Amino acid sequence: MVSDMILPKAFIMNFCLAHVNSLMAKLPVLKVFILTEGGKNIGFGHVTRCTALYQAFEEKGITPEFIINGDESLSDLLKDLNCRIFNWIDKKEELFDLVKGVDVVIIDSYLAKIDIYETISKRIKIPVYLDDNKRLDYPKSIVVNGAIYAEELKYPAKKGVIYLLGSKYMPLRKEFWDVPEKEIKENIESVMITFGGDDMRNMTPKVLRLLQNNFSDLIKNVVIGKGFKNICEIEELKDDTTNLIYYPDAEKIKNVMLESDIAISAAGQTLYELAVTRTPTIAISVAKNQLNNVKGWAKDGFIEYAGSCSERDILNNIYNCLEKIASLQIRKEKSKKGILYINREGGSRIVESILKG
Repeated sequence: MVSDMILPKAFIMNFCLAHVNSLMAKLPVLKVFILTEGGKNIGFGHVTRCTALYQAFEEKGITPEFIINGDESLSDLLKDLNCRIFNWIDKKEELFDLVKGVDVVIIDSYLAKIDIYETISKRIKIPVYLDDNKRLDYPKSIVVNGAIYAEELKYPAKKGVIYLLGSKYMPLRKEFWDVPEKEIKENIESVMITFGGDDMRNMTPKVLRLLQNNFSDLIKNVVIGKGFKNICEIEELKDDTTNLIYYPDAEKIKNVMLESDIAISAAGQTLYELAVTRTPTIAISVAKNQLNNVKGWAKDGFIEYAGSCSERDILNNIYNCLEKIASLQIRKEKSKKGILYINREGGSRIVESILKG
């Protein structure tokens, strides 16, 4: 009898897989737009963060469309992504026509005004707004703040607004989803210097000069971004212990973090990648919107905070932090604390929340 037949396990598995694939093929494909900004004059942090979110959608079989208010300096960051450069902030009516019929619109911006958010919330099924400092009184939406300090901002309870707060919702680029254990050496042999994609405060040559004058034996791994306007000054300072790393992609950045014993860094998105690679870090805030970030990480013990780049004694502060962080025990503690407060699946958590919405 047929009921007595024992089917091979491989046959059953293949049948089930084919059935699932058939069902998936019949499901409507979610249309997702990600709107952000970036470039030489406004930095690259938003684009980096949104790239991580883009990749998290791809893992779910959804390819978003990137709409970026930016310039040609973004070309390397955006290669292989489905994107267009378009000034959606000034050309609002064109934007609203463009997003007709879209299921999800994500906005990550410091420039967009409240009227854009209000219109998107009225017209789009699932609006999602990335925020850092409670910048606006957001209309109906999912509001995401993946910063370590997010829950301390006390966002207002509001009908129609869902909050995803804290570092468990920080999207990390896919290169940082799987990171090997970092070796914490007895002595500091190398230091990574990284001030974002543009080094708008010209901190890289100042820090490089400080290290050469006071810690000449250290290997200096200097990250140079596409938006740097001080490359000639940095190149003039290069010596036998200085490695200049031009326009690195995410994989290269990760490897430099893993190979460097410590980092001296600006206080933006990079701190989360340094935390997940367990790289003890001296942080310098280069913009007001980074202050909460550094305070959160300093409170939790991952970073040594040297202060704002505008402080008169900032180089002395960095020197003192270097002296402190030279302790093996302190570096071990910081390495452990960094990974405690970051979740590699932040992007996936956001996407899963959106798909439920």
